[in-house]
Amino acid sequence: MAKVINELSLTKELIKIPSVTPVDGGAIALVAKHLKSIGFQCKILNFADKNTPTIKNLYAKLGKSSPNFCFAGHTDVVPAGNLKSWDVGPFSGAVKKGKIYGRGTSDMKGGIACFISAVSEFVKNNKKFKGSISLIITGDEEGVAINGTKKVVHYLKKKKEKIDFCLVGEPSNRKVMGQMMKIGRRGSITAYLTLTGTQGHVAYPHEACNPSTPLIKILDKLKSTKLDNGTKNFQPSNLEITKMSTDSNADNVIPATSSATFNIRFNNKHNHSSLKKKISSIVQQIAKKYKCKPVIKYSETGTAFITKPGKTVHMMSRVIKDITKNKPVLSTSGGTSDARFIKDIAPCVEFGLVGNTMHKVNESVSINDLKKLKKIYYKILESYFH
Repeated sequence: MAKVINELSLTKELIKIPSVTPVDGGAIALVAKHLKSIGFQCKILNFADKNTPTIKNLYAKLGKSSPNFCFAGHTDVVPAGNLKSWDVGPFSGAVKKGKIYGRGTSDMKGGIACFISAVSEFVKNNKKFKGSISLIITGDEEGVAINGTKKVVHYLKKKKEKIDFCLVGEPSNRKVMGQMMKIGRRGSITAYLTLTGTQGHVAYPHEACNPSTPLIKILDKLKSTKLDNGTKNFQPSNLEITKMSTDSNADNVIPATSSATFNIRFNNKHNHSSLKKKISSIVQQIAKKYKCKPVIKYSETGTAFITKPGKTVHMMSRVIKDITKNKPVLSTSGGTSDARFIKDIAPCVEFGLVGNTMHKVNESVSINDLKKLKKIYYKILESYFH
């Protein structure tokens, strides 16, 4: 007789594994073990790249026919931070006053546990359902995301594996369950700018070329340039300066180089190429005026995308409202997620737990919310395959 996997028990098991990115610690193997126990075929995918650690990933599948409904998530977590600030051990899975505590409870081991629990119950009650259920689980979402979902997607493309719809279990709600479902994300580009001038004594500025002056002018111009007013489905694009430095360690030395890092979160009015062109124009113009040499490098981590609401999205919204009594806002807000890779092979949305404690000390989720999410995932599967 098929067993039903308990969402709270599995969340505890996963929390007790300190899988701080890029360390796996056995988390992927634990997920695979539970999925195999309910009939899934599991393929562990180890990916590596130059100067990056090898990452364990999992593609698991039950069934061989269409449609293929996929769940995506990650077992890696961010560091716990100052252990003395935690009320419980960050990897203890302690339960207190109706909540389970630990790093990754909301982001997103709890979500994975809820889906596996829902699948186990669905398979038990629907032995002859028509279609397939699959999972993409990575250990590289919180890190550089080079050897994770991005390469799993490439592997699936190469194998001509078709996914008809994907649900990413990221914590999409800020305060209460049912508050929000992500149907897209803004894109992201990070620029690393270095200006080279001429070092000198601060008392003789005419004999030097201080690169800090044009750097400040460039950053001011970039910050004051309005990128857009937002679009129908997206909030306005924004640029944020995240780092500034010079190569001078002395108070009386004009630096030879000054550097800054800034990130742009952009909507569907822009792409990486158009933003690079805009940045380069501003940088070159000001650097030339001050006779400094600029060097810009970029890290591109996703383009803006949207899954247009259709039959499946509306069905999910109804299920969420039926269970939580809240109609979810269809949003594109927030940071990036692995949906930015999966959208290349399948339409995808994000819905998971409440994320107001993710990446924080005493990260936790309500046990009632775990139950609700498991029920939501079960009803989504039931509605999708009927």
